[in-house]
Amino acid sequence: QVQLVESGGGLVQAGGSLRLSCAPSGSIGSINTMGWYRQAPGKQRELVASTTTGGSTNYADSVKGRFTISRDIAKNTVYLQMNSLKPEDTAVYYCNVRGPFNRYNYWGQGTQVTVSS
Repeated sequence: QVQLVESGGGLVQAGGSLRLSCAPSGSIGSINTMGWYRQAPGKQRELVASTTTGGSTNYADSVKGRFTISRDIAKNTVYLQMNSLKPEDTAVYYCNVRGPFNRYNYWGQGTQVTVSS
């Protein structure tokens, strides 16, 4: 059973930065998309950013210009660099990895990001 191992969450003041990382614990085969979602209390889970093997990226409008997603293909690791954090970025952040043609769809356990004002 593949597990996604996340790290990098924590507490930071507004304007600060955090970097999240995520990698599968075992062999996963071909990966199509790696991304990050978040869920704040009382809200639905939403896409933050994603990247494909081809190099295309997609960002939520609320994080454009502040967050950067990157991927180390050799290590099967995805990163989310979060700068200029705002209190409204506070949420549990989940890593997501999908195979070609949605052959599989794995989720991480979530990591808490809390931004204080």
